[in-house]
Amino acid sequence: MHLLIEKVKERQEGELINNAEYGLIASASPSQRIRTRKGPPTPDDLDELLTKVWKEPGFFLAHPRAIAAFGRECTRRGVSPPTVTVFGTPFITWRGVPLVPSDKVKIEAGKKGSETTKILLVRTGEKKQGVVGLFQPGVPGEVAPSLSVRFMGIDRKAIASYLISLYCSLAVLTEDALAVLDDVEIARYPEYTHAYG
Repeated sequence: MHLLIEKVKERQEGELINNAEYGLIASASPSQRIRTRKGPPTPDDLDELLTKVWKEPGFFLAHPRAIAAFGRECTRRGVSPPTVTVFGTPFITWRGVPLVPSDKVKIEAGKKGSETTKILLVRTGEKKQGVVGLFQPGVPGEVAPSLSVRFMGIDRKAIASYLISLYCSLAVLTEDALAVLDDVEIARYPEYTHAYG
C-alpha cells in the first residue's frame, strides 16, 4: 500500500508540472515565457527569468540534466554558483535562488539529435500572491489532504482490493508568479581550454 501511495504521489508531481489544463508549464502566461539565447542554459538566461519573477522568487525547477547543463555553462565562464542546504540536501543556487531538480520536467527530442527541456521559476504561497496547490478536503477514506484510500473488498483468491485516489490542482494567483525558459539544450558539451604554466 505504501509503495502504491508513493507511486500516486510521483504521478501527482508529474501532473502538477505537465498537465495540459492546470500544470505549471501550461499555466505560464505567454508574456512570462522566454527562449534561451544560444541553446544551453546560461547565467544570462536565468537572470532573464529573474526579471520575470522578481518579487520574492522561491526556486527554479528543472530536470537534473538541465541543472548539469547550467553547471557546465557556469564552469565554462569561470563562474561558480554557490550551494545551499535545504532539508539536508545541497542545491546549487543562482542569485540566491535554489535550482530544485525534478525528473518530471520532460525532455524532448530536438533537431539533429539534440535534446531540449524547460526551466521554471516559481514564487509560491498565497500571501506572496504566488503559485498555490489546491486540494479537495474531506474526501471519503482520506488518509492525507486529498488522498483517499478505500477498501473495495476481497476476491475469491483472498486478494484485497483498494481504490487510491488523489485530487490535485494548482492556481497561479498572479501572472508574475511563474516564468518558463523554453528550448533549453541539455546535450551540448563545451570544449574546455586550460592553460598550464
